[in-house]
Amino acid sequence: MVSEALQAGAVTPAASPSAAVSCAHCGLSTPASAAIVSALSAEPGQRSGLETGEAPAFCCNGCKAAWEIIHGCGLERYYRVRDAGGKPARGTGRRYEEMDDPTFASLYCRPAPGGLLSTELFLEGVHCAACVWLVEKLPAVVPGVVESRLDLRRGLVRVTWDGGTTTLSDAARALDRMGYVPHPGREASAREARRREDRAGIVRLGVAGACAGNVMLLAFALYSGTFDAMEPGYREFFRWLSMGIGVLSLAWPGRVFFKGAIAALRTRTPHLDLPIAVGLLAGAVWGVLNTIRGTGEIYFDSLSVLVFVLLVGRWVQRRQQRWASDSMELLYSLTPSSARVVSREGSTWSEARETPVEALAAGDVVEVRAGDSVPVDGVVLEGESSVDQSLLTGESRPIGVRHGERVAAGSVNLAGRLVVRVEAAGRETRVGRLMELVEDATRRRAPIVRLTDRIAGHFVVVMLALAAATALAWAWINPAEAIDHATALLIVTCPCALGLATPLAVTVAIGRAARAGVLIKGGDALQQLAMPGTMLLDKTGTLTRGAMTMVRWEGDRGLMPMVAAIESRSAHPVARALVAGCGSAGGNADGVEATETTGGGMVGQVGGVEVAIGSCAFVRARAVVEPEWVRDSERSMVADGLTPVLVAGNGRVEAVAGVGDPVRDDAGAMIAALRRAGWRVGILSGDHPSIVRAVAGALGIEPGLTWGGATPEEKVRIVREQKSRGRVVMVGDGVNDAAALASADVGIAVHGGAEASLAAADVYLREPGLGAIVSLTHAARGTMRVIYRNLAASLFYNVGAAALAMAGVITPLIAAILMPASSLTVLGSSLRQRRFGGS
Repeated sequence: MVSEALQAGAVTPAASPSAAVSCAHCGLSTPASAAIVSALSAEPGQRSGLETGEAPAFCCNGCKAAWEIIHGCGLERYYRVRDAGGKPARGTGRRYEEMDDPTFASLYCRPAPGGLLSTELFLEGVHCAACVWLVEKLPAVVPGVVESRLDLRRGLVRVTWDGGTTTLSDAARALDRMGYVPHPGREASAREARRREDRAGIVRLGVAGACAGNVMLLAFALYSGTFDAMEPGYREFFRWLSMGIGVLSLAWPGRVFFKGAIAALRTRTPHLDLPIAVGLLAGAVWGVLNTIRGTGEIYFDSLSVLVFVLLVGRWVQRRQQRWASDSMELLYSLTPSSARVVSREGSTWSEARETPVEALAAGDVVEVRAGDSVPVDGVVLEGESSVDQSLLTGESRPIGVRHGERVAAGSVNLAGRLVVRVEAAGRETRVGRLMELVEDATRRRAPIVRLTDRIAGHFVVVMLALAAATALAWAWINPAEAIDHATALLIVTCPCALGLATPLAVTVAIGRAARAGVLIKGGDALQQLAMPGTMLLDKTGTLTRGAMTMVRWEGDRGLMPMVAAIESRSAHPVARALVAGCGSAGGNADGVEATETTGGGMVGQVGGVEVAIGSCAFVRARAVVEPEWVRDSERSMVADGLTPVLVAGNGRVEAVAGVGDPVRDDAGAMIAALRRAGWRVGILSGDHPSIVRAVAGALGIEPGLTWGGATPEEKVRIVREQKSRGRVVMVGDGVNDAAALASADVGIAVHGGAEASLAAADVYLREPGLGAIVSLTHAARGTMRVIYRNLAASLFYNVGAAALAMAGVITPLIAAILMPASSLTVLGSSLRQRRFGGS
């Protein structure tokens, strides 16, 4: 057997785990023999694999550079803060020269006071207080940087610098060396407008709260004076002061409801602001008149409190919308923000220069090195490589490209250098158009909100008609009380609870879901998930683990150390899977010679043995002897959805490895539970149809609900076709799923998914596994029950209160006291559901 070569010491054993040290920057375990040592000494208390005072060790030069810049600038405290929160990201070593290009400046930079410049950058890897502390120390690291302010939630840093002292690329390189890879922040003007609107909303909320608190204090004094005589001068002073503060609350923070009501009248569109504005206006007018007359109820305590409570509900809804909007900005960080532009100089290409992708035009030529993402849609002019297109297609296996073939922006070049002619860049690329589909599909309103608006349209007509009927009836019975009873009806039936019914229930459900590891963007998703329909699951990363793994090995296991040694020389995903699967059988092999054939496999020499590893056609072209069992093993692996990899030694096929993406452990149980709840479950994947069919068969999914080899555009088409038969939920994890996630009634992104899928989805499962989907559907049904219960309680209250007001039982004073009662009822109803997924 070829494996006898192992006995000759062809492959050295792996280093003992006890010989490992921890990287001083990121904390990863590193073999002592491979560690990179710094010339600096470790600070007392600094974590590293060596004793304090000795030179710290690092897993790579990136971590070494980050550690040295942090210590060189006197920022050692970062590590003490960091140890409480997690580990930093790693840098890339890029130059970021494109950020000094005039095109980049015109797109992303704007003037700041004092002749300075300002821009916003998205940072990868920010996750804790230590990250905030370090990033905001950028002015101490780069002379000329005046300010660095980080928004941790969005990973967005605003950098202000003096253009005469430093450049933006200097600041970007410093951030990269710290381990936070920067990307340009697109749509800065829109973000600035949203910030101004959010600040105005906070000011309104603060003013409304201050007004409500002060008017309530005055109301306590006035109500106390009802039971114990109050001097008339103080009574009148408190009434006029209440009126002043109450009118301020209605005219400033409360004007949003009146503006909404006016807009509803102008457009003849029913809106909840209309009946709210009528109730608030009726109470305000009658309160002012009673204040001037010196008699009667003034209502300003109830009015001020209701303005504040309604604005709180509106603020919660707006923050949910902002979350969805902010996440959309991440979509445009999927492809590189710059490209290496080259030009023809005789028979060679010029030296590459970094250029923003926005400055590229059709016909330009760019260089894409191994390991880089392709920045444009284009045609290969020179080079040959393997490209990972899973970002767009979901196909877990790379494909080979050569001269004349097309590549798409967002693909990853795995093997060799490519020279590509630009056909489209930026938003005009295929991935850019997909992201526009996502943006368009996310602009929709929850059906439950539309229902509330329709109720409001009918409610205001009925309320005004009843008030007029009350005034006319009491004008005939007792003209002196006609206006009081009509006003009491308008006040007591103000539909504040109707306005709070949905946001309160949704907010409570979203909060409890977040504590359970499920992030939900809004009530739309909860309403759609409450009723069963069709649930389409992506295969790669959703039903499966999303990474190539060696699932099976048949044949001579003694070859495994040789396979690991040879494949360790390749960055191909199949090679990484083989190294991980075979690595436990042995260690590295110094001096092993190996050559890689794009799209085929590898050939290497280990201890005088020639080993060929690769596709069936590639290895058979180099092997002269093949045992009969090899063909049977190959067919068995293909039937199970695995990719067969042949291994030959000295011209004889000795083993077959099955490489694939294994199914998640909880997938079968989750699908069975969903079926019991009434859902139709299918697979919609871009992976090879034969692999998709194998996974569907293993999970018992019917062929009529199984689609393989689907492009992102085809996924959108299939989702829309299924929507014509009922509601559709799409579950996925990749950029190729983003448009389908946004087009479905509900999109669910699973743990570990791409940023685009998270941005496009309505729900994100923060924990690995799919079991949370079942709990999510239970919680959605429970939340809708709470919403309908709230709406029923609100309408029951308003009908009962209106009847009592028309009968003259409710006086204006009682109306002012009862006015908040329906809102408190809705609050109590919303808080009844004690746990996520409960009833």
